Amino acid sequence: MFKIIRLTEFFLRSLSKKMAVTFFLMTVLLLLVLSVPGVPDAAGREETRDAYVHSGISDARILIPFLADDSVSGSICSYIYNGLTKVDKDLNIVGDLAESWEIEDEGLSITFHLRKGVKWHDGEPFTSRDVRFTYEKILAPETRCPYVSSYADISGISTPDEHTIRFTYKVPYAPALLKFGMGIIPEHLFEKTEEIQRSSYARDPVGTGPYIFSAWENAQYIVLRANEEYFEHVPFIKRYVYKIVPDQSVQFLELISGNIDSIDLNPYQFIYRSNTPEFKERIDKYKYLAHSYTYLGYNNESPIFSDKRVRKALSYAINKEEIIKTVLLGLGEKCSGPFLKGTSYYNKSARTYEYDPIKAAVLLREAGWYDIDGDGILEKEGKEFRIKILTNQGNQVREDAATIVQEQWAKLGVKVEIQVIAWSAFLDQFIEKRDFQVVLLGWTIPIDPDIYAVWHTSSSAPGGLNFVSYSNKEVDRLIEEGRRELKIEKREDIYRKIHELIAEDAPYTFLFFPYATPAVQKRFQGIKPELAGIGYNFIDWYVPEDEVKYRF
Repeated sequence: MFKIIRLTEFFLRSLSKKMAVTFFLMTVLLLLVLSVPGVPDAAGREETRDAYVHSGISDARILIPFLADDSVSGSICSYIYNGLTKVDKDLNIVGDLAESWEIEDEGLSITFHLRKGVKWHDGEPFTSRDVRFTYEKILAPETRCPYVSSYADISGISTPDEHTIRFTYKVPYAPALLKFGMGIIPEHLFEKTEEIQRSSYARDPVGTGPYIFSAWENAQYIVLRANEEYFEHVPFIKRYVYKIVPDQSVQFLELISGNIDSIDLNPYQFIYRSNTPEFKERIDKYKYLAHSYTYLGYNNESPIFSDKRVRKALSYAINKEEIIKTVLLGLGEKCSGPFLKGTSYYNKSARTYEYDPIKAAVLLREAGWYDIDGDGILEKEGKEFRIKILTNQGNQVREDAATIVQEQWAKLGVKVEIQVIAWSAFLDQFIEKRDFQVVLLGWTIPIDPDIYAVWHTSSSAPGGLNFVSYSNKEVDRLIEEGRRELKIEKREDIYRKIHELIAEDAPYTFLFFPYATPAVQKRFQGIKPELAGIGYNFIDWYVPEDEVKYRF
């Protein structure tokens, strides 16, 4: 432990005294957590597997899978829980808790045959009752599940026996198998819980997954330990630690010092700071098009942004190429809609809003915005065009992108203030209350193109993910049609049309698809980049015996 702590010295000198003490104590506390005795294997030997420390800028919010509506919570849940299905390295749907299934009645009935011998982390057996209970909770209105639209067409759930469960649908639902990847929760622990959001298991979860929850210190770290009875196989990495470090520059220093094993590099770090002999000797970095996009979202119920001409004008006034070149350093591609570029659902012919400040100015004049007094700020009905862009703290790419947008909109006569807010406060005080004008955020793109949860009018209700309050009846109709259409060719046509309509309405300015740029310490072996990224086979990662850092 002393050797590891000494590795922090060189970067602690670069921090303020208060920050240095904080991170030093966090490191010592983590090491104490990681040093608890291990669990003997079947032969009675102590395993010498390692720990993996990954860092992010924000904390999790809730560790109940169907309520986890932020990426950190969802990621942590994926280690603790299993769904009935999952995707493999090539994004094909395969079994997880379900060994097999039959689809009957032209998609109106799906019967899953569950694995036998699976146990919850507290030792209780997993059965079909747990699956039924989970989906009944998802469908219950009082749960306010943000993903309920993916299951709303389920008309019945039956359990013929402890290892069989059958779902019947009112109408066919094309993404059904993929959506059954939602994590299952244990009935025996939740059955007496009335307000599931307030359950103690939201912060002390029990699942069937490869890792068992161990500790959670707010805004500091979450620790998971390997499940020694995991049905696939015991993970080779003994501990998974998620360490919250809100500053990306401090994350990088901790990566170099060895206190952190993995981070997502920002573009400057990927291009320049990682291009040193020291970095290359000890750390690997990867690059691939992320399944996500970054956007500016306009509050469509705001007096300013309810006018489509204004939203379109601001989209034309943004030079996406400049953002990609200066902020991403080329590590991204332009985006025009909510589907992944290169897939058959992405409409290359949809409106892209190429940089055109003249067209932007014309649209604003049509909407009644003029610089009447010559002070460089547009006005309408006596009010100046002053708006605020909100984004989350700790994401330098988003902050830098907001700054460029601020400069570009200023040339148009729009006065912009940027406000950077801690993630939890951002969600609680602004997103959930719809108290914003413009947000700069990102979405992960699901494998299936069904976008009901983010783009359907009904999803703008409290707790829904359509927090910009976008509404288009034709888009709603097509979204509903697309999720019920089983023929791939017809679905492709439907979603390309949806792409076209959303682009025309401009509820967002779609900015770019970033490249994923993770960095991982070289001692971790078994990493195989595929379509699914690098984390899909985490339980197969391992550390050679002579490179093990943490022993249990």
